[in-house]
Amino acid sequence: MEAKAKARFVRVTPQKARRVVDLIRGKQAGEAVAVLKFAPQAAGETVLKVVESAIANARETAKRSNERLDEADLYISEVFVDEGPTLKRFRPRAQGRAYRIRKRTCHITVAVEAVQVATPARKAAAKKAAPAKKAAPAAETAPAAEVAPAAEPKSKTEGAE
Repeated sequence: MEAKAKARFVRVTPQKARRVVDLIRGKQAGEAVAVLKFAPQAAGETVLKVVESAIANARETAKRSNERLDEADLYISEVFVDEGPTLKRFRPRAQGRAYRIRKRTCHITVAVEAVQVATPARKAAAKKAAPAKKAAPAAETAPAAEVAPAAEPKSKTEGAE
């Protein structure tokens, strides 16, 4: 089961947000929350809110579908930062000039997924399904080997003679 959360139009530059997001990529959700609580970067607070929202979304999705969810089994399956629109402002400078100030924004997306716990029943089901899956690819590769190679085109000099 996967749950996502997005924060859009966040007033943090994408480059700075990506530094924070790289700290939690692939980690367990509880560990990611702990890392973000103590991250010194300003974007850490916003990313923390998005991660907590994704965890809450997973909890609600599990409750609606009557599934059991252990939050210790959640991990960050996908996290990325996209660039948002840039607010353009002008700053007055000497001799009537103006400098452009770019206030960048970003969109932060976090997806959490529950780790599948290997129970004896699941292992037995996986063993039964494994031989069936191995037989299917062998049948698919046989027709591909029967295909004849394409004929090479004649050069211009051979056709002229």
